[in-house]
Amino acid sequence: MGKALGPTGEFFRRRDEWRKHPMLTNQFRHATPGLGIAVVAFGIYVGGDIAYNKIYAPSHTSPRSH
Repeated sequence: MGKALGPTGEFFRRRDEWRKHPMLTNQFRHATPGLGIAVVAFGIYVGGDIAYNKIYAPSHTSPRSH
């Protein structure tokens, strides 16, 4: 292990334990658990919509002109 901390080092080690609490680490990921899947699903939807519109684009010529 390491050398003993002594009374002062032990005091500060106990005071810093709150920094490693699970509620304070990696907050954003736990706050938005479905964001990654939602972004991927939305990207697939937008990509599919763009591909569909390119494949089945309406013709720009109409029987009557204005």
